[in-house]
Amino acid sequence: MTDYKALYQQKRTTAEEAVKLVKSGDWVDYSWCVNHPVALDKALAGRKDELFDVKIRGGVSMWMPEVAKVEGAGEHFTWNAWHCSGIDRKIMSAGMGYFAPIRYSELPRYYRDDNVRVDVAMLQVTPMDDHGNFSFALSASHLADMLDKARHIIVEVNRNMPWGFGLNGSEINIKDVDFVVEGDDPAIAELGGGGEPSAVDRAVAELIVKEIPNGACLQLGIGGMPNAVGSLIAQSDLKDLGVHTEMYVDAFVDIAMAGKINGRCKNLDKGRQVYAFAAGTKKLYDYIDRNPDVMAAPVDYTNDVGVIAQLDNFISINNAIDMDLFGQVNAESAGTKHISGTGGQLDFVMGAYLSKGGKSFICMSSTVTGKDGTVKSRILPTLTPGSIVTDPRSCTQHIVTEYGMVDLKGLSTWERAEQLISIAHPDFREELIAGAEKLGIWRKSSRR
Repeated sequence: MTDYKALYQQKRTTAEEAVKLVKSGDWVDYSWCVNHPVALDKALAGRKDELFDVKIRGGVSMWMPEVAKVEGAGEHFTWNAWHCSGIDRKIMSAGMGYFAPIRYSELPRYYRDDNVRVDVAMLQVTPMDDHGNFSFALSASHLADMLDKARHIIVEVNRNMPWGFGLNGSEINIKDVDFVVEGDDPAIAELGGGGEPSAVDRAVAELIVKEIPNGACLQLGIGGMPNAVGSLIAQSDLKDLGVHTEMYVDAFVDIAMAGKINGRCKNLDKGRQVYAFAAGTKKLYDYIDRNPDVMAAPVDYTNDVGVIAQLDNFISINNAIDMDLFGQVNAESAGTKHISGTGGQLDFVMGAYLSKGGKSFICMSSTVTGKDGTVKSRILPTLTPGSIVTDPRSCTQHIVTEYGMVDLKGLSTWERAEQLISIAHPDFREELIAGAEKLGIWRKSSRR
């Protein structure tokens, strides 16, 4: 019988010793979101003068890594983000970071199919249990496949990490670890809900909530509008709701605590709220800790279009930056300025529509105000050059602004233009009609 405690002590070391595994030219994986290492990152940054061309992968960074702060960071380390947060964008702006375009659901396969190399993997985990296992806490994501691929694995124990139960792919055993480092137990980075919803957020949320039936299975994106939808659901008369989502956010906790979630109508994983990774406030972390109602799963399960399609009345609610009159949705960039990533939006848009009774909603305010005070329409004749098409026009379904909701399925180009202009801000409708006429997608008989 394995003596797990003895094995733990045998593999226990300092962060400074552990990162000596990293050599110049290596690929180092920092894992995902709140699981990024802290003590190990600091120790690796401390070796910058002796390391060159070290490539580091991460995603949805919640704090600035130490390797990005050192003098001449880009001469020693290159940051590669699978999905961008504001922190990742700052690293890229500093000239030492880059983005890897992906469909998030495919990420585990990149590791399995040898598309990527991992020399050293390092990540935060929970303390070890009596069976020698460490929980990934808040991220199943792609971590099991990442660690299977890694030549060396270092875990950084954080006693503040909640133990997250998982359907699979959510733990690693001490037998599979090279080194254990006990960090300084930093508080888990928190992601707020974006503050109180605005009047526009509430108007959009009210339109969407009316479309949600009892027994629906929910996926919410991150941001003010999805959060507002969650708040309204928590206050509604809806019941018997389920959850199957990429990212687990505070809104789900509010809905669950209001007694709206039991998962009894789910065709798969009945009774369980399933997610790929979680980030939010302490309320969320406390709720997940050893809660069997909430289960993590690898992202190639949570975001699989075929899996989503099997869940009846699937409701997908996501944000957009802007879109054009053809129905192409951009949720990733402002022109060539990178902001986010495809993530799972397209998978959920497609899966929701394939679900029996399912609906996909892309929501946004009708306008955006720039730093210079200029107000611009989020609905455009054509996307700004360089903008990324996250959802192609063939896949978009419901589009929602504070001026209404339209369903683009089955509509020709002129009908799409007419419908989208009807929910644009009134100040921009004539301009959009003129744009549609130039594009040849406006009928003269259309109402003006």
